[in-house]
Amino acid sequence: MTAKPGIRAFALALAFVVTTISVTWAADQTITLELGAGSAVVLERPYKTVLIGDPDVVDVQTLSERSALLKPLNPGATNLVFIDEAGIAIANFRILVCSAAAI
Repeated sequence: MTAKPGIRAFALALAFVVTTISVTWAADQTITLELGAGSAVVLERPYKTVLIGDPDVVDVQTLSERSALLKPLNPGATNLVFIDEAGIAIANFRILVCSAAAI
């Protein structure tokens, strides 16, 4: 049995809205890091994947299903998007890495 086109379109639109709401909700969160000093981040829900906008700025090490260690690599800015098992963005952080003298 196949789903009717209208039902499939509705499900796709609903999935898009949920993903957009998740990303928008977390988009205001900014984390400022100093070179040489990592920081842990704890999420409200478990994540499966982390997307790193610029891997030359920050590295991410998984600590648990809900936490990660952020390791600043070079001065700059990037985004981290945490994705859950269903493929939904559950958190989006803007990361700013500064040299020790800049903070």
